Amino acid sequence: MHELRDGDAILRDGTRPREVICELARRFYTLGWVSGTGGGISIAEGERIFMAPSGVQKELIAPEDLFVLDRSGAIVERPRDATLTLSACAPLFLHAFQKRSAGAVLHSHSLHAMAVTLLSDEPVFRATHLEMIKGVPGHGYHDELVVPILENTAHECDLADALGAAIDAHPKTSAVLVRRHGVYVWGDTWQKAKTTAECLDYVFAAAIEMKRLGLDARKGPR
Repeated sequence: MHELRDGDAILRDGTRPREVICELARRFYTLGWVSGTGGGISIAEGERIFMAPSGVQKELIAPEDLFVLDRSGAIVERPRDATLTLSACAPLFLHAFQKRSAGAVLHSHSLHAMAVTLLSDEPVFRATHLEMIKGVPGHGYHDELVVPILENTAHECDLADALGAAIDAHPKTSAVLVRRHGVYVWGDTWQKAKTTAECLDYVFAAAIEMKRLGLDARKGPR
């Protein structure tokens, strides 16, 4: 373990992962995705994984507040503030980084993501024939979108094994929902993860509204 260095990593698009995480946290806060210290954001660059800390006001984090891990999950750089702790999401994020070679992983406490898990007792969320499904990698308008749903646990770290198993069981998915909790989303880059998260949130909101109207997002047009 070593002290935080100046001259931080730069991604292929010219952005700096520390700065991107802080900016995304501010934007997601305005959406209600990371309010009340909830949610999490992590970006990989080479052999390093940059991760927001746990239990903090996400919209107020600064670049020097981040943890840096290696690909095995070992901490290689700590924040300057020694009171900060590693995100409780870390074991779950690592599954996406290791199993899907993700470039970024986001955890949202979006009300839409939470509420959509209450529409049925199925272990998956399903939707089809909605335009924004096209924003989810590997899907088109006519395809069925399937997102696995895990049952929530008292402690977030206890979800890690179930999330890893869901990733293995659903090779096409870019996200995993947690019932009464939220959603984990990943992508090859932070831009793709962000786009996927936004498109999924729209689809979740649409499914909830369709339910109110007596329609079923799982079924296509008549």
